[in-house]
Amino acid sequence: MRNSRSRLRTLVSTVSSAFARMANKVGIFGARLQARCMAAELDEVQQFWEQHYGRADRIWSSRVNVRLAELVSALKPGRALDLGCGEGADAMWLAKHGWQVVAVDVSRTALQRAVADAQERNLLDRIDFQHRDLSESFPDGTFDLVSAQFFQSPVRLERTAVLRRAAESLAPGGVLLVVDHGSAPPWSLHQDHRFPSIAEVLADLPPDNAGWHRVRAEGVQREVIGPGGERATLTDNVIVLRREDRQAAS
Repeated sequence: MRNSRSRLRTLVSTVSSAFARMANKVGIFGARLQARCMAAELDEVQQFWEQHYGRADRIWSSRVNVRLAELVSALKPGRALDLGCGEGADAMWLAKHGWQVVAVDVSRTALQRAVADAQERNLLDRIDFQHRDLSESFPDGTFDLVSAQFFQSPVRLERTAVLRRAAESLAPGGVLLVVDHGSAPPWSLHQDHRFPSIAEVLADLPPDNAGWHRVRAEGVQREVIGPGGERATLTDNVIVLRREDRQAAS
């Protein structure tokens, strides 16, 4: 009887060990597979934006986004974060107006152009250009301003998570400025694309009763000219949130 129980315990122990080894192998395989999938997605994102910026020597106009200039001019300069800085026009405008800037983009090509332009304008000492996929990593430190100008993408972008992380990185009294496409121009090939509404974006950001003040949330129109000289009126969705500075308030 004792021998039977002993053999049964040995059998159970052997089977349990075998299942544990199998589960461990499956777990390792799953982790490796997940890592490979994430790497493939990262490569796809970077490849898309490298191809985008590789289409021409210059993609953007080198002029600051008009909403950024309008909304930031009244702020006291401090430390700013430019999300998806592209070829660096906004970052250089901020630096020229006294800000110390961290400018981030996933495209090395765009960053190389931005660095060259900043160096030519003697602004490189005020801008820290960083190559990052913001869905994977985020700059260190706190900021007095976070600017997300048309921070939208046709390929993978954990936008909500990035904007929440950006809000968390603001110092007391800091400002989060989000400017989104609210409509597509008539000449766009993606007329069926639906842009998020202001209400939808606000729902993903910190609420007013959680230490935040909503400074502005509205659609603003602007006139644009298309590649063939066409004129159109577009809507920009503008959201400005300020983190409460309770020490200053007291």
